[in-house]
Amino acid sequence: MLEQIKNEAKTAAEQLCEGAHLQKGSIVVIGCSSSEVEGCKIGSNSNPEVAKAIFNGIYEVLHSKGIYLAAQCCEHLNRAIIVEREIAADDAIVNVIPQPKAGGSFATAAYNGFKDPVAVEEIKADAGLDIGGTLIGMHLKKVAVPLRIETKHIGEAIVLAARTRRKFVGGQRAVYDEKLL
Repeated sequence: MLEQIKNEAKTAAEQLCEGAHLQKGSIVVIGCSSSEVEGCKIGSNSNPEVAKAIFNGIYEVLHSKGIYLAAQCCEHLNRAIIVEREIAADDAIVNVIPQPKAGGSFATAAYNGFKDPVAVEEIKADAGLDIGGTLIGMHLKKVAVPLRIETKHIGEAIVLAARTRRKFVGGQRAVYDEKLL
């Protein structure tokens, strides 16, 4: 089961990278309910092994492309974000270490899997995956756009993907650079 979950997460990450046209240095926010992956109500059955399998699948894809993973904590930590220190501004770092029941199993897996992890209050990511209804929108750059990927579930959890694009300015007759969409 854990290998299947890891593979589903890996496939979703690959589809996100392709569909969002992510480049080296991009940031991807991941919100993940390990409870939902197991078919339980969000926040009711935190599972570190499931979270680690998902983290490993996603991290393998993103890290190989030079893309940063930002792991969203649960509401108990006000949806703080776990990232590698190299992308965090010093004055944005907050003093917390996530735990499975206080921060979430996925954020804990990220904290344990990163080389030099820190927590920040917020981030503005280029794209993201919401695994199990965790609501990642607050951590996406403007303008967030739904991205349809083939992977609809990881385990029992619904998967939603988003990318961001630059804002449009101008009127109806404005011409836009397709490479920036």
